[in-house]
Amino acid sequence: MIKIEQKDHNLKIYHNDQLVIHHTDTNPAFYLGSGTAHIENYRGNYEIDDYIESRIPLIDFQCQDYEITFSYYMLSLSISLSEVDDRLIVDFKSNQPVNRFWMRIYATPEEKVYGCGEQASYFNLRNRDYPLWTSEPGVGRDKHSLTTYYANLFDKAGGDYYTTYYPEPTFVSTRRYWLHVDSNAYAIFDFKHSDYHELFFWEVPKSMVISFKQDYKDILKDLTSYTKRPPRLPEFLHDGIILGVQGGLEKVLGYLKQAESHGVKVSGLWCQDWAGHNYTSFGKRLYWNWRLDEKLYPDLKNVIKELDKKNVAFLTYICPFLLKNETLFNEAKDNHYLALNQDGDSYILDFGEFDCGIVDLTNPKAFNWYKNVIKHNIIDLGIKGWMADFGEYLPVDCVLHNGVDAKLMHNAWPVLWAKCNYEAVEETQNLGKVFYFMRAGGHGSQHYSTSMWAGDQSVNWETHDGIASVIPSALSTGIIGNPFTHSDIGGYTSLHGNIRTKELFERWLEMNVFSSYMRTHEGNRPSTNFQFYQDDSTLNLMARMTSIKVALKPYMLHLVDEAMEYGYPVQRPIFMHYPEDSTAYNLQYEFLFGADVMVKPVVHSEQSTQEVYLPEDDWIHLWTGTHYQGEQRVNVGCPIGYPPVFYRKNSKFRELFDNITKEYHNKGGSL
Repeated sequence: MIKIEQKDHNLKIYHNDQLVIHHTDTNPAFYLGSGTAHIENYRGNYEIDDYIESRIPLIDFQCQDYEITFSYYMLSLSISLSEVDDRLIVDFKSNQPVNRFWMRIYATPEEKVYGCGEQASYFNLRNRDYPLWTSEPGVGRDKHSLTTYYANLFDKAGGDYYTTYYPEPTFVSTRRYWLHVDSNAYAIFDFKHSDYHELFFWEVPKSMVISFKQDYKDILKDLTSYTKRPPRLPEFLHDGIILGVQGGLEKVLGYLKQAESHGVKVSGLWCQDWAGHNYTSFGKRLYWNWRLDEKLYPDLKNVIKELDKKNVAFLTYICPFLLKNETLFNEAKDNHYLALNQDGDSYILDFGEFDCGIVDLTNPKAFNWYKNVIKHNIIDLGIKGWMADFGEYLPVDCVLHNGVDAKLMHNAWPVLWAKCNYEAVEETQNLGKVFYFMRAGGHGSQHYSTSMWAGDQSVNWETHDGIASVIPSALSTGIIGNPFTHSDIGGYTSLHGNIRTKELFERWLEMNVFSSYMRTHEGNRPSTNFQFYQDDSTLNLMARMTSIKVALKPYMLHLVDEAMEYGYPVQRPIFMHYPEDSTAYNLQYEFLFGADVMVKPVVHSEQSTQEVYLPEDDWIHLWTGTHYQGEQRVNVGCPIGYPPVFYRKNSKFRELFDNITKEYHNKGGSL
């Protein structure tokens, strides 16, 4: 199904009758060159200045069967075309050691593009370019906001629309294909041109794969068969909410008792401070020596056994960095398990008023040692889950055991960290029972990350970094094969005057009913931000929303089955099931929860009604039972606790949804 057409200086490469590459001498498909990069790193935020020394268009070409050589004088690039599993594979090889590479993929003016990892500002990537480099995404992420202005002024941490924990050189096109480039190097995917997409890398990639399919469901099935799919989510996650609380055993058990007394259905306690506290100007941080603090959490193993009897899991936190001069750091240093600096000493990284060493996961002995830390210090306690944090912080000037330049390992690091966690769970026979959630990612996260989470949003209503941003984040990670994701209920980052309100927490709470699972977070400054345990009415709302979450469990288990069998994400773009609806391709703040539930979360303050677009179908409003015919915009009331949610009249789960509607009517409410 590979077809090559050539005439004079014109070359076209097709796969399954679809044009992939169009090369002419005035619009070459490939360029090679060289450049020098200067990278400044400040606490996970990177400023990259790339000086391009040469960019040479490979104008000439020669074809021999499925081998094509593009050249300009002595410089050449050979590409080899093959087909595997109905996918076009393009292998690359240059005849000289160049460190800059450009290629152009054929595009049409009306085409839309999605993916490239997690993108929190825009779901459709067209008309912008996207640097792909794992980093802190920034605070505010909008050059026009005061939050970003102050974050840049004081912390070099404002970010931009493209900064992300999870970059990936993979996207899905409305021309009905997915494309992946096999490279971990810094890249820029430029979607601003009408007739081509230009993909740029700091190396000549190994290969590219592209696969055309009939519809988006087939695209997801094929893409995730290529990436591999994650393990099944543990079932306890669908039995309520995970309370993100801390402060020691007595305090967190008190929060559990308080929540249960209000009727909140609790599935877990996430106690990130299990290893102790570390206070900085940023706020309450953790003590990065990943061993149980027995003063804070005495007799935890037996407490966990008692919690298990109530179907309440205990969850914690870990990252691949070790607090300097503490026990794990010293053990790693003595065994040469830490990444090194240019002088051959342990690389020490400043995390904001405390210093850490880096476990060198490229060293097989260090990898296995840290995997055993996870097994013995976490899993053996009976802990059912954890946040596997900070995969994006690998400094570009460290020296790694495998000898690969850290600039080329930087984007690979999150997946290596995910693989370490995955193997710890797999080797203890706990896949599907124990899970972890990650914010950083890359190609391979689809398989090695049991779940994603959206990271550290600001505790506000700002579009690029507040509550709204988690919706395109979920859609973009889902469209490239990560079926399970969620966000901190209420957000996390409280800086520069941003203080979490009761209203924001409650809107985030109701939104997360319709995600993979629900988990709260106290944030970086718990004492100055709203917390659920401060307010009886919020606890009552949590009781209602967790009851709805539990009522949806049969449907959620169905979505997990679909993720396992087909790779479908839990939160889906509307066009995935309504591909003929042109409006659906431009929607990024409403989504399908599975195929049968439409959700448009409230992401603005003091909002009492909301306009929702319904695609062509028969829809029923979840809270009133009112019927709507689709392919129109409707306005519905949306008081807190009643976000705009609709279900398909012809769903096989209609009885389940009808029962939720009846429960609302039984309480005599009105919208």
